[in-house]
Amino acid sequence: MAVKSDKLHMLTLREAAQRIRDGSLSATDVTRACLTRCSRLEPRIEAWEHLAPERAMEQAEERDARLKAGRAVGLLHGVPLGIKDIIDVAGMPTTMGSPVYAGRIAGASAPVVQALEAAGAVVLGKTVTTEFAYYTPNKTKNPWNPAHTPGGSSMGSAAAVAAGMAYGALGTQTNGSVIRPAAFCGVVGFKPGLGATSVEHVLAFAPTFDTVGVFTRCVADAACLASVIAAPGRELPDSPAALARPPRLVAVRSPVWDAADTAQRRAFADSITALRGKGASVEEADLPALFAQGHDAHRCIMAHEGSVNMGPVQRGHRSLLSERLNRLLDEGAAIPEARYREALETRARLQDAYARFREGFDAVITPPASGEAPATLAETGSPVFCTLWTLLGVPAVTIPVGTGPHGMPLGLQIVGGAGRDGAVLAVAAWCERAFSPREFPL
Repeated sequence: MAVKSDKLHMLTLREAAQRIRDGSLSATDVTRACLTRCSRLEPRIEAWEHLAPERAMEQAEERDARLKAGRAVGLLHGVPLGIKDIIDVAGMPTTMGSPVYAGRIAGASAPVVQALEAAGAVVLGKTVTTEFAYYTPNKTKNPWNPAHTPGGSSMGSAAAVAAGMAYGALGTQTNGSVIRPAAFCGVVGFKPGLGATSVEHVLAFAPTFDTVGVFTRCVADAACLASVIAAPGRELPDSPAALARPPRLVAVRSPVWDAADTAQRRAFADSITALRGKGASVEEADLPALFAQGHDAHRCIMAHEGSVNMGPVQRGHRSLLSERLNRLLDEGAAIPEARYREALETRARLQDAYARFREGFDAVITPPASGEAPATLAETGSPVFCTLWTLLGVPAVTIPVGTGPHGMPLGLQIVGGAGRDGAVLAVAAWCERAFSPREFPL
């Protein structure tokens, strides 16, 4: 079926890749469509720190020539993507969302970017990040309503995919920086388990948590994109497996349930009902009391490791850092080594407790955020509904499930077990079918 040129952005990533491979579309067709979309929407959304249209078109033309010559094509051949601006792309700026790195040009691409380009992807440019992937906002607005935050820190990646400016994008998560902006922007976000993707040539903030993840419009696309960037020895499936039976799920409110607003609580209850209506077994349970220690442990580890990794930047450029980031790094520098080690031990105990808790279940379901994206550009929203799962290092997926009272997206977070990335993607793909497909906001 022919797709009008002004509707090409509505294809999924996998549809675009297939259409390019079968010759019904070209890489230049879809790249030009994305760049046209960027030209129209970027002044309103500001998702891009550095857009490289000439480079992208050159890549697209090379992909088309390769296909025409019958040379090998990769899984993402000709598909335009965005890359968060803390991940190096050779020849492009990596500014980290800070004036400290203004004008810095990466000499080499991160392995995850090399993998994307080896698979035939077209890199459109670098998407906006918050300052050093922490809390201080940057310029990006939410495509659903520009008065609302898109979330952080992978704000540009989430917004670009939500607005149809790219078929997918890379982000990172150290606390809630993939799951939260995906939920706020009404797209799918997948944070793989710790170590499942390389973080080489990516900003190191807290290595115990830092993870490269993906943004797409559907779970199948997330699996496809993540499979390409999987670290050696950590292969991920390029398509979610079909479940032999409806999943067994455990619905968890977590120790921060009081932070959920009325709309999010209602959406979570409605999601449970919808999943049960499709045949899923959903048991509601509280986490063991030990998990109340999780948020403090995460904060301690993140602050301490942040101070180690960001210390040289702070010492050389303190006046260029935000007050909020300076406070965190100062806090981390004051943490005794013994307390840091205790936090790591708490994490290990919680990992064991989580493995026992989820025995007999295929996945945990829980809110991805406190509610709709806040109506402010001065904050990026709270990551508290992501913190525990990031602390544990387990894979998580968020899917859109509806909208709240202000017409902004609401999501559902699906959390898997350690090393069970493929399994959680399969469950997420099954759950996704219980909810109505989402349209682009613009």
